[in-house]
Amino acid sequence: MASNSNQPQTEISEHCGSKPKRIAIGIAPLGFISIGIVPMGIITVGIVPMGVVSLGVVAMGVVNASIVGMGIFSAGITTMGIRVWSPSGSFLEQKANKTDSGSSKNIFAYPTRVQAEAEAKKLKCIGVHKMGKLWMPCASHANTK
Repeated sequence: MASNSNQPQTEISEHCGSKPKRIAIGIAPLGFISIGIVPMGIITVGIVPMGVVSLGVVAMGVVNASIVGMGIFSAGITTMGIRVWSPSGSFLEQKANKTDSGSSKNIFAYPTRVQAEAEAKKLKCIGVHKMGKLWMPCASHANTK
């Protein structure tokens, strides 16, 4: 497709398939260090950061700190990962052999499908689902409320 612009073609398509910059700032910036809305890179700060180390509102990465965090190591209000910290505690770090899970409103992950199925019966929900290498009661997170 021809362009009527006087700008060189390299300046028009900066993000899709292009090499990451060292520091990128803006909307969907791609760089080793990225700051903005939906930044992607090694270290990311923004609204929905995706990277190895992510800081923001909804962070996705290996290590993140955010309101909603998804990654290996997560810290925030609502977190999902192998090691997580949140004010309400992490369901993945709870012990699978906890005996009073019926009195708790938290939903835990279990190392075996059988344990998750037993908890699903207690919670009166149908099915189980995988969460990494662990099993959780109910067919999905939406059914665990």
